[in-house]
Amino acid sequence: MKYRGSPAFSHRQADKIGVLVTNLGTPEAPTKKALKPYLKEFLSDPRVVEVPRLLWSLILNGVILRIRPKRSAEAYKTVWTDRGSPLLFHTEDQAKGIEAKLKETWGEDIVVDFAMRYGSPAISEAVERMMQKGVRKLLVLPLYPQYSASTTASTFDALAKDFTQRRWLPELRFVTHYHDYPPFIEAAAKRIERHWNEHGRADKLLFSYHGIPLRYLKNGDPYHCECYKTSRLLAERLGLNQDEYLTTFQSRFGREEWLQPYTDMTMKALPKKGVKSVQVFCPGFSADCLETIEEIGEENREYFMENGGERYEYISALNAEPDHIDALTELVNTHLQGWSVEEVNEQRQELANKVEKQTLPYSEKGQ
Repeated sequence: MKYRGSPAFSHRQADKIGVLVTNLGTPEAPTKKALKPYLKEFLSDPRVVEVPRLLWSLILNGVILRIRPKRSAEAYKTVWTDRGSPLLFHTEDQAKGIEAKLKETWGEDIVVDFAMRYGSPAISEAVERMMQKGVRKLLVLPLYPQYSASTTASTFDALAKDFTQRRWLPELRFVTHYHDYPPFIEAAAKRIERHWNEHGRADKLLFSYHGIPLRYLKNGDPYHCECYKTSRLLAERLGLNQDEYLTTFQSRFGREEWLQPYTDMTMKALPKKGVKSVQVFCPGFSADCLETIEEIGEENREYFMENGGERYEYISALNAEPDHIDALTELVNTHLQGWSVEEVNEQRQELANKVEKQTLPYSEKGQ
């Protein structure tokens, strides 16, 4: 096996500290043609669908990829913008915001980039760009506040796969979760409070998280517990009692049981219980995307209103808001503690000078 090196490598190249921000992914366009390879990559990940590979391959290629790309393309068309996919440009804006804040402290020693677990820009592409810039210490920040094997661990899998093909590996740190990180909780609470100040409060505040199969929880995945902890901390910060908020789970897929209560079923049931107004916030989504804009903002609104609801409001994700960028930057700086490249770069320069002298022809060494 031939391991990838750095074709333009120089011993004089200064070492850098890298921060790679990642998110789930997005198709390149809201079309059936673009959705098929994206969905195939996503749904082929054994971390996402824990079903025997042969059986799942038959279902995926024989049924799902024949039907779902067209349906998904229609949904993506409703959220696509002049800048393309919301998830893509929000993640890019977040990375740029973090970079600007970090450079205030780290100067040119820091390199920040972003990537998607599925689709483009791929993690391997981002790592390659960073390595070419001299990144020798790499911090990876998956933008999933709550850990799950299907998201956070899958990101590590993609990173590890890339590393198995590299000659020179950077020193690595990996953020697995930040569901209870105080600056994150504070940023989310302020986002909700700003909405309240502008629109007032509703009868209920729902915290809706992306669902996972119940089987994953029973097998030890901590996601369910971390979601509930985020909700509890937000409720405490906002001064809510137990009757004023709910935690629900959205986006289930397939026939098996997923984490409950389901967001859609809750929306259909609340009006019959006397709840006529709701506001929904999604603490597990760092950026607005198809699942927040279309599924929560539109689809679940219809469920609530059609069953007797009178007022429904989606509170947008934190995206690249200043409070969020500050929280993420503080999180990054916490994980960068103890790292420096100044001394290493000085030693590297001295070594490069020695190597250069040793490789000169004998007659040029100046006896």
